[in-house]
Amino acid sequence: MRDVIPKDTWLVFKIMGEFVEGFETLRKVEPAVSIFGGTRVRKGSKPYRLAVQVSQALAREGFSIITGGGPGIMEAANLGARRGGGRSVGLNIRLPFQTRPNAHIDTLLNFNYFFARKVMFIKYACAYVVFPGGYGTLDEAFEALTLVQTHKIDNFPVIMVGRDYWRGMLRWIRKEMLGGGMIQQDDLRLFTVTDDPQEVCRLVREGYRKRLRSNGDSSHTP
Repeated sequence: MRDVIPKDTWLVFKIMGEFVEGFETLRKVEPAVSIFGGTRVRKGSKPYRLAVQVSQALAREGFSIITGGGPGIMEAANLGARRGGGRSVGLNIRLPFQTRPNAHIDTLLNFNYFFARKVMFIKYACAYVVFPGGYGTLDEAFEALTLVQTHKIDNFPVIMVGRDYWRGMLRWIRKEMLGGGMIQQDDLRLFTVTDDPQEVCRLVREGYRKRLRSNGDSSHTP
């Protein structure tokens, strides 16, 4: 036990360090939108091009773009942020199979702990935009939906981009989750599925304005 306690205590300080650095750095980027999607999405593919287009449009409206800092959709979103003249943020996670952050990031933070990184994604974003991806993408999307469902966050749009990709999952949610009584009908309204960049911008803008009104602050509306 003598060896375990010091190690655990030191771990707490390492975790605190990631939170402090994240808070100090990211409080300057609001308003922001976190964009998620697969690392394996190829450059130039339809989802890649759409991610560039969406993030560029959001950046032009005054929103910073936050991604995981890697390749695929994250690279596309950071590229779009730069093209739109907005702040491009990458929250990189250190992994055994280390990948380099993409080249389109203005503000880069590196994390050892997924949970600390996930707090930064949600704390400093006013919306999530979710493109086709794998386990990590679904993890982020469903965590946000859980927070909205339980009223831990309000006026927070979760937007799934790519109707063809998400169609099978949505069919399963309606049939198995809703049909089995695991969720309510209203829970299906907690997210929107679209392929239209302008609709994404409208939903983000409306959600952010509602948040400002509920907080009694309209001075930072994009």
